[in-house]
Amino acid sequence: MDGEAAIRGAFPDAVATQVEPGWEDRWREFHRPAWAGGVWLGPPWEMPPAEALAVVIDPGRAFGTGAHATTRLCLDLLSGLDQRGSLLDVGCGSGVLAIAAVRLGFGPIMAIDDDAIAVEVTQANAVANGVEIETRLVDALNDPLPTADVAVANVLLAPVEAILARLDAAAVVTSGYLAGEVPVHNGWTRTATKTLDGWSADLFVRG
Repeated sequence: MDGEAAIRGAFPDAVATQVEPGWEDRWREFHRPAWAGGVWLGPPWEMPPAEALAVVIDPGRAFGTGAHATTRLCLDLLSGLDQRGSLLDVGCGSGVLAIAAVRLGFGPIMAIDDDAIAVEVTQANAVANGVEIETRLVDALNDPLPTADVAVANVLLAPVEAILARLDAAAVVTSGYLAGEVPVHNGWTRTATKTLDGWSADLFVRG
């Protein structure tokens, strides 16, 4: 019994329609290049402009193509920092922020996530972009967090608040929450806020 016959046997009222050729690649239309913090972010099938600081991200099994407002907000804040020391990317997803941080002059870079697939994809994207990033499988809410000069955490509001309480860094860029929301940040001073498309990002420094 072929697939369609099996489905009709289980669901007699099912309706089949013909799909247009090329449907399997149509998702690519939604992944378009973007600029943030002076960095070009795009998928492998797009060509970056000559001499651009480019990050090429294959939107595979991990979240983060670079086009989302929170990613662009984080890069805008990172690019404005005078300090270009070590950087910790907490919840790295596809690795787009960690790789972009290399392009902006940060280093060394540590990227962590509690999802093994995200760690794998980040490492693969780092290799594809010709940059060195150390990756680790870490539960940021329970495991010890590596020390860094600067950290970035583009996750949800509640995890951001928990990470702020555990983080050993001089500055941190946070996002992943809606405009108007502000993380609870005892021990941190918020020095900058940016919003885009209904999302928000903040820069915190110690004190």
